[in-house]
Amino acid sequence: MCTATRSLLLLAALGLAGPAAFAQKTLLHCGRLLDVRAGRVLTQQTIVVEGGRITAVQSGYATAGGPQDQVINLENQTVLPGLIDCHVHLESTPSRNSFREQFTLNPADVAYRAQANALTTLRAGFTTVRDCGGSGVNTALRKAVAQGLAPGPRIYSAGTAISSTGGHMDPTDGLSDYMMEKLNPGPAEGVANGPDQCRQAVREQFRRGVDLIKIASTGGVLDLSKDGSGAQYSEEEIRAIVQTARDLGLPVACHAHGAEGIKRAVRAGVTSIEHGSLMDAEAMQLMVKNRTWYVPTIIAGKSVADTTRRHPDYFPPVIAAKALSIGSQIQATFGRAIKQHVRVAFGTDAGVYRHGQNALEFGYMTEAGMSPLDAIRTATLNAAELLGDPQNLGALEAGKYADIVAVEGDPLQDISTLMRPKFVMKEGKVYVGQ
Repeated sequence: MCTATRSLLLLAALGLAGPAAFAQKTLLHCGRLLDVRAGRVLTQQTIVVEGGRITAVQSGYATAGGPQDQVINLENQTVLPGLIDCHVHLESTPSRNSFREQFTLNPADVAYRAQANALTTLRAGFTTVRDCGGSGVNTALRKAVAQGLAPGPRIYSAGTAISSTGGHMDPTDGLSDYMMEKLNPGPAEGVANGPDQCRQAVREQFRRGVDLIKIASTGGVLDLSKDGSGAQYSEEEIRAIVQTARDLGLPVACHAHGAEGIKRAVRAGVTSIEHGSLMDAEAMQLMVKNRTWYVPTIIAGKSVADTTRRHPDYFPPVIAAKALSIGSQIQATFGRAIKQHVRVAFGTDAGVYRHGQNALEFGYMTEAGMSPLDAIRTATLNAAELLGDPQNLGALEAGKYADIVAVEGDPLQDISTLMRPKFVMKEGKVYVGQ
């Protein structure tokens, strides 16, 4: 009988060999470890994981200290923090039938699809996401994942997004007058006009347990309204939303393409601008001054524009026109924004394109002039700050969640390696790899 076993039996006889006496640890032997905060790659490191959190990061390859400890060999890989996507739509999947599905799918149908999309996203190395609008299934899925009932990334849910009548989130856009009158959405469904209704819409989402408020201050691309860039909320309305949300402890993410709608939202105090396709220099300066986050979603813009060029009949004509005129401009706008030092957090609008391809965004960011390290920081340190949880997310440091990804090669030299994670751990549980 080995010494460790004899010691364990002795402690058991004394009643001391419970979980606290020999808590299981997982030791990750990391050949290369990306310290995103310092901006350097460390070699031959050990990450110690216990109870779903990182308890230590130390030089050298540590050996197991207890009979239940597990050692995972990542000595030929580069290890980095779990990635964060600050703009996804887990309920959605790109399809020619997207508009028909709102009339044919039941909430249970949407829920099963959302769960599958969540697992795909997690396996792609994204251990945390911010869901920026759905039917409310997104909030239920957040609870299910948190309770361990469904596998998926950690979810911050916006519930149902809010816009004006005829705005980007109005589900009756493009429908017949008869259907508009029958459906007649209001604040409870995310359609609000005037400061009072805007306040009510925020409170409706708050009582449903959301983590943030999502609004649209301009039109959008993938809706049946004719204008995707014009301002659709007054500054007074946006201020009513922001103040109400702030009183309730909720940040506000704002979908906006056109410059005027962006500037109104930034002056009104939103937390982040999503897409920002047509922002001008004045809008960028306002964002820097107000420390407003920018979530660019380049991949979504390129995806809808490229799809329209390849398949001119894929979208209805009104959407195809907007996809070409707006979607194709996001990457160039992003390139100008980073030169003006606008704060960027990673987001892709997954659901507009196929889930699991989120890391393509890194390549588009570097094509536009951002360094690979800074691009990775947008999906780690910056994203954690935008989510308001830098103490738990965004870096491989003691005390943070054990959200860990490993890839072959060096992402600082070849950012495309992030498309092929060989190992994914979330809160100490392995979903891809050993």
